[in-house]
Amino acid sequence: MQIENHKEEVPFAHYEEKFRGLKPEEALQRLSDVRWDGNEFTVTLLGRSFVISHPEYAIRALDGGPVPPLNVQTFLLRYLLESRDVAWAGEWKTFREMPWGEMYIKPYTGRVLTRAAFTFGTRVAAFRAAAEKMGALPLPHGDAGYQFDLIGGYQMRLLVWEGDDEFPPNAQVLYSDNFADGFAAEDRVVAGDILISVVKSNM
Repeated sequence: MQIENHKEEVPFAHYEEKFRGLKPEEALQRLSDVRWDGNEFTVTLLGRSFVISHPEYAIRALDGGPVPPLNVQTFLLRYLLESRDVAWAGEWKTFREMPWGEMYIKPYTGRVLTRAAFTFGTRVAAFRAAAEKMGALPLPHGDAGYQFDLIGGYQMRLLVWEGDDEFPPNAQVLYSDNFADGFAAEDRVVAGDILISVVKSNM
């Protein structure tokens, strides 16, 4: 197959190849939320459950809806290959406060915070409706704020402030503190990206 979209397809192909060598019992020891029936893994991301065949990769949605885009599929593969259960201590962290956060803060700000601000801070009512539709927990922060179950025991908060004549719209994303040990920095960036995309798709 000729790879056209190198940004998405090269990483996906890399992790698809690694996935073939994954021992299901090893993944199950690390991830208590994942199910395995001898042929397929089942994993839930933002309320949607996906079935992933192993060792030959194929993915389908249990709700019969569309399969996620390639960057989300890569995220799910990395989750199965590398992530693990980490207990949540009850605190919330900004991206910058977690390991390697300072190094990735510029791309993170553009891909996640600025995008969230201008996607949701300009349409707060639509954001609120989309978050409610997804079953997110409303929060008394920002002009609108919600808490989402991302995957496994990992949770995220998305807070938005509406812009006005003096100030542009603003947004903040908070991560349950277990992200610091359970995900690499690049996966925390992708998690923010995915959250925004999924909420936007529900608007």
